[in-house]
Amino acid sequence: MRAAVRERLPVWVQSRCGLEPKTLAALALVLAVAAAFAAQHFWAGRPQPVQPPQVVGEELAETRPEPSPGPPPTAVGGEPAGQGRIVVDVSGKVRQPGIHRLPAGSRVADALRAAGGVKADADTAGLNRARLLMDGEQVVVGVPAPSGAAGTAVGGGSGAAAAAGGPAGPVGLNAATAEQLETLPGVGPVLAQHIIDYRTEHGGFRSVDELREVKGIGDRRFADLQPLVRP
Repeated sequence: MRAAVRERLPVWVQSRCGLEPKTLAALALVLAVAAAFAAQHFWAGRPQPVQPPQVVGEELAETRPEPSPGPPPTAVGGEPAGQGRIVVDVSGKVRQPGIHRLPAGSRVADALRAAGGVKADADTAGLNRARLLMDGEQVVVGVPAPSGAAGTAVGGGSGAAAAAGGPAGPVGLNAATAEQLETLPGVGPVLAQHIIDYRTEHGGFRSVDELREVKGIGDRRFADLQPLVRP
């Protein structure tokens, strides 16, 4: 009966069923080696974490020697350069008149504060505390400024000079009120306001030549105003 069933099986089944134990052991060994090779191939081909490349700039920064410290540069007069400071002269009716060093971008209010404040009897009607200061400027409070002085006279009769029909000295473009500007030849309320608007927008006049850039002032009018004004 078993022989009859075997004869009905395909030839390849009959051949497998007739394998000897040694042959089966050899076949099992081949299969085990193949499985081990496949496992090793799979393990070698697994995804590996990738490290990002080091930036070239960082390598240069690590190898570049640090600069040796040296003394800070100095400007004229022994003041450290690049510190952003200005020197102003505050005089008149203040508690501590004299030379004061202030940070760049300081205003008249900062100069008055450095000078100990304004005295109680000082006339500050024409005082513009918000005006920007320039290096080397003189701020005179409550008394008339010396004729031709490159500074700002605050109070002390400037209104009386304007009422008399003309300025007693050069009009300071950075501190004059609209009424004081109108005492200049050819300057009316509209042009005086243009001068004040330019002063506010640009942080003050640094030279008389900037008056040419004010709307309404041509070459002819500038020639008339040049000897009568100062920054």
